[in-house]
Amino acid sequence: MTGPGSGVVLQGVDPPGEFGRTVGEIESLGFGYLWLTDSSLHARNCYSYLTLAAAHSSRLRLGTAVTNPVTRHPAITAAAAATVDEISGGRLILGIGAGDRPLLALGFRPSPLATLEAAITGIRRLWRGEEVDLQAPGFTMNGAHLRIPARAGIEVFVSASGPKTLELAGRVADGVILLVGLFPEALAWAVSRVEHGARAASRPRPHIAVFAYGAIDEDEQAALAAARSIAAWFPQTAPGICDLAGLPRDLADRVRAGYSGGEFQEAPAAARVLPDEFVRKVALAGNRQHAAERIGAALSAGADSVHVFPLGAERMNTVRAFAEVWRARAGLEGSHGRTG
Repeated sequence: MTGPGSGVVLQGVDPPGEFGRTVGEIESLGFGYLWLTDSSLHARNCYSYLTLAAAHSSRLRLGTAVTNPVTRHPAITAAAAATVDEISGGRLILGIGAGDRPLLALGFRPSPLATLEAAITGIRRLWRGEEVDLQAPGFTMNGAHLRIPARAGIEVFVSASGPKTLELAGRVADGVILLVGLFPEALAWAVSRVEHGARAASRPRPHIAVFAYGAIDEDEQAALAAARSIAAWFPQTAPGICDLAGLPRDLADRVRAGYSGGEFQEAPAAARVLPDEFVRKVALAGNRQHAAERIGAALSAGADSVHVFPLGAERMNTVRAFAEVWRARAGLEGSHGRTG
């Protein structure tokens, strides 16, 4: 079995019937998690597809990857999440973040951290059945309360790539989704920021989930081509990770100039200037051995789980290859008397 420490992240880009078959295969491969992006106009509605995923699986933990407090009022998110959690028999994780570049097409900007934290507070209080009065930058709750059943223990995972958001996740979240690449320096730095936040709040460190974007292909050039677009996301949204990876500042500036907004798939021209070495550091961009090394780096840095976000034309081939690599790793550890 692939095990509860691994998952798959998908965008709702496939028709419903094909998506349902994909969910069944992902569960049969042994993955523990399935996440759906909430990408405004770039994919089908994540809560509708999570409902489909609940109907086509019995064991997978299902999560948003991730929603935000800008495009939906947090109270609407609380109701949507509670509904899918009920349909799935208590399998939902609410992944939430400040928002990303697709917000620009809607006239919005990512939310301040104060808004994100207030949203998490308000959502949890609604799930507990409280009547909520809350004034926050960007939204208000006046005597708000859910009139449907909700599970108070729905987990909240915060996506993060910057130091302040990582520390916020350490302080308040049940889990953190790391969007910091797959090389040891960035992973260790991010885990330390999460741990710092947890210590400041005198609480245990939350679950750390690493998202691994890219492609696994024995044809290395094909894998690099598929993964290159996500590499362009880092200069635009997580420049500190570029510094840790040793990306020259002039190259980062050129990418930023050529990638003004939208989803990362919309930045192929900007991505072409990035060196292969950088792409390999921040993404899955190679063969199975490369994937094994990147998974190992994440787990060695302290990750509790690793989740593949397949890119390119052969996405399910990457998912299958990731499952194969994970099983091989688990078998190797088992032969040494460990259970990964």
